[in-house]
Amino acid sequence: MDSVTEHRTWVNLKTILKERLSLTADMADDEVIDERIRSEVEMRGATLWILMFAIFVASIGLNVNSTAVIIGAMLISPLMGPIMGIGYGAGINDFSLLRRSFTSLTFATLVGLFTSTLYFLISPLDTAHSELLARTSPTAWDVLIGLFGGLAGIVAITRKEKSNVIPGVAIATALMPPLCTAGFGLASGNWEFFFGAFYLYTINFVFIALASFIISRAFNVAEKKYVDPALAVRAQRYIIAIVLATLLPSSYLAYRLVGEEVFRARASLFVNDAFDFKTTNVAQLKIDPKSQEIKVFLIGEFIPQEVLDEIRSRLVKKGLETAVLNVYQNSNGQTIDISSLKTGIITDLYRTSQQTLKEQSKEIEKLKEQLAVQNRTSQERRELYRAVPAELKALFPKIEEAFLSVSYASTGDQNRSTGRLILNASSPKRITANERSQIEEWLKVRTKNNNVLVIIR
Repeated sequence: MDSVTEHRTWVNLKTILKERLSLTADMADDEVIDERIRSEVEMRGATLWILMFAIFVASIGLNVNSTAVIIGAMLISPLMGPIMGIGYGAGINDFSLLRRSFTSLTFATLVGLFTSTLYFLISPLDTAHSELLARTSPTAWDVLIGLFGGLAGIVAITRKEKSNVIPGVAIATALMPPLCTAGFGLASGNWEFFFGAFYLYTINFVFIALASFIISRAFNVAEKKYVDPALAVRAQRYIIAIVLATLLPSSYLAYRLVGEEVFRARASLFVNDAFDFKTTNVAQLKIDPKSQEIKVFLIGEFIPQEVLDEIRSRLVKKGLETAVLNVYQNSNGQTIDISSLKTGIITDLYRTSQQTLKEQSKEIEKLKEQLAVQNRTSQERRELYRAVPAELKALFPKIEEAFLSVSYASTGDQNRSTGRLILNASSPKRITANERSQIEEWLKVRTKNNNVLVIIR
């Protein structure tokens, strides 16, 4: 292929990619985008009532551990409006919109906390189920979900045609559940729950707002023009101060979360590789990213100290130079934290048993349904066996005695019904071929089974 052909191919490829990936082709006018976002900012009247109802629905879902109910609450939540307004207001240098959005979001957050706290105070259920616990420990993935979910949301808002992206973003970023979990923490006096859940809520709305800011800037949406240049400079300074005050702490926390997740992953991989012994197993592994401590509880043949020292020397090569590796064994003078080990093992056993119980409960319910169907079928068959002989003798007076049965065939060591019905009848008078045929046809219609055999003696 010559250089001219290569150049033409590259140009065509770039053109195709540009057309496919373009975000400006179906972009709405700036006035339309501005009107859409501003219309969703205010938290008053019906919007506020919808928020409170959604908070109650989400709180009930968390209380009864129902994922479907929680998803429904996220779909009807109006929290996305002011959050998008914050990022958009910062992106177009509109301080008044930014202030209104912050005020609305703050008020909505306080209303959400009050409503969820009130519900959990009066609710008779105070158990922290898995749906609640899942919202108390933010991870680095929550940061990415908030950012990319926000990007999807603001891109959808800037299109000419409205789409169903925003409800999906509301579900993915999950603003309602952590806010309600924070209310649960307030109601129960569990500050660890409150701060963990509220931290997750903060991460979500900050990075959704950041995504709105980025897209607003990238699309060059028309900025607000100020008549007074001094007022414009002052507004921009306020916006920068607010954005930095909101973004920097969350960015630092997000960076720390990413670091913790990386430490967990590296530590887990290191332990799996370093403690791969034939006669010694890792009974429990505890990783604390904050203190950079790795606790390994071993069961089996004792590992000499020099081997453990050699394992510790590998930490630097695995990017764990600040980690502290503590190994606990139960022989050769070493002590083991029996209490911690028991707690971990019991926790694992409990989780496993709960999962097993759920599976067994499902299987039992399935068997109950099958048994009920079988019992109904058996009852119907018994009634059929009683009714058919009597009806036969009434329709065909020549028949003196009759009884109905079903044939069985053996397959290996298992018996199964062939479904063939056998009618045994006796008659002191001769039954003609036509009468026999009539009896067979009647029996097929009466039993709804074409596989019949009529025996008349």
